[in-house]
Amino acid sequence: MQRQHIGGFDLAYQDRGEGEETVILLHGFCGSSSYWQEVVPLLDSCRVITIDLRGHGQSGISDSAFTIEDMAKDINYFMDQKQLENVYLFGHSLGGYITLAFAELFKGKLKGYGLIHSTAFADSEEAKKNRLSSIEKIKKEGMHSFVDDLVPNLFNPERQQELKEKIHAAKEIGYETSPIGAIQTLKAMRDRTDRSDVLKNSNLPILLIAGEHDGVIPKERVFIHEAPHIHSEVLPESGHMGLFEEPEKLAYILKEYIVNHQ
Repeated sequence: MQRQHIGGFDLAYQDRGEGEETVILLHGFCGSSSYWQEVVPLLDSCRVITIDLRGHGQSGISDSAFTIEDMAKDINYFMDQKQLENVYLFGHSLGGYITLAFAELFKGKLKGYGLIHSTAFADSEEAKKNRLSSIEKIKKEGMHSFVDDLVPNLFNPERQQELKEKIHAAKEIGYETSPIGAIQTLKAMRDRTDRSDVLKNSNLPILLIAGEHDGVIPKERVFIHEAPHIHSEVLPESGHMGLFEEPEKLAYILKEYIVNHQ
């Protein structure tokens, strides 16, 4: 892993490939850049950068509370340091919230962007209560117990046995998340704003990807707008973890989108 100091802490990242197009991939909650390990080799025609979000993987964390907007600003600072522009930004779940915030704040740096198992909606009141319950569980029981309960529910329930090794791998990645990082990120997700208008009114091409069996963010909450600039795709065998469940299909969709919007 490489590291980039962005003011107060380091972001860990991997920078692979030398293609003409640059792709940045942002993982989900309790994930890391390792979430993309089966997808990146399939994007071999692009330069692909995967980043550990603050408080996750091998990245550091600030001492104070932060917002989804702050996490988007982390990515912007990183891009400035690396002199990156005209990139494609794709985010999984939490990474999608950050991607959409980035598109609102810094859209001039993007050629296009996509949300994978993510939504432009804010948390419902029920979801906010669930965030609080998660915070209390982490405080009382620690990350291992929290991750052990969280991760299996992210996968297609009909493929649990088939995917048990991948579920284990996702748990191992989740264990690396710092408790403080997880708690602060839960608060940031809870307090995020509705950005459905950003999606609707964008002048950039947008890719939306949902899992047919996603019990966390069902496709109805992903595909909230139909418009010429929005392209929607379903992963038919996936829950909330298409990066693990259907990496080849996911990579194919990403490549097709990039080719069609160069």
